[in-house]
Amino acid sequence: MLLDSQNLFSDNQAITTGSINSDNTVCFGKGDVSFVPLLIQVVSDFSNLTSLTVKIQTSETEDFSSNEELATSTLELAELKSGKRFPISYLPKGNKGYMRIVYSVDGTQETTGKITAGVIAADENNSL
Repeated sequence: MLLDSQNLFSDNQAITTGSINSDNTVCFGKGDVSFVPLLIQVVSDFSNLTSLTVKIQTSETEDFSSNEELATSTLELAELKSGKRFPISYLPKGNKGYMRIVYSVDGTQETTGKITAGVIAADENNSL
């Protein structure tokens, strides 16, 4: 699996409390990118929160002043261990040009959990 730094939403990003946008917004330009493999993976165990929801958002503008949610997935604390992947394995349909990930913490403030997320060149766990 290869991660491209220009298509990386989060690189070892600490997820603490509330709703947190991915460190990076990725510009794909308008058009269908739903065939592109995506990795959203826990890289440091979570220890305090109740659950973590990831939301893939798109917008026509880089500031996301008007955004649309394309996909969502939630994992409980017991699942949020290093190496665990969220089950969104491809970019969703509906790209308007820019995409980001929003991480929503439910429960107690998190102190240890981190995520890496981005477009990958290929995914050995899913056939294209």
